[in-house]
Amino acid sequence: MSLSPEQRREYRAIAHNLKPVIIVGDKGLSEGLQDELERALNDHELLKIKVASTDREARQEAIQALCESSGAELVQTIGKIAVILRRAKKPNPKLSNLLRNK
Repeated sequence: MSLSPEQRREYRAIAHNLKPVIIVGDKGLSEGLQDELERALNDHELLKIKVASTDREARQEAIQALCESSGAELVQTIGKIAVILRRAKKPNPKLSNLLRNK
């Protein structure tokens, strides 16, 4: 699922006011973090992730690994913050960032 530039622009605008839901710390991509990412993507569809590593390469690798393991699409990265998207099969209108911000 590749995003068009127009879709990326729209998702970036929605994500602008969001706070990071997932923070990848020193323990890296633990099983608990993967479970929380799954829950957050099912609930919110579009979310921000903060990777606390100081190494740029390590941050990019962590973001790629998170996207691959969860089946999410990377929308944008700026510094330590990444915006990812995975559409839910049955989105909850009260929780979905995509539905609440339209």
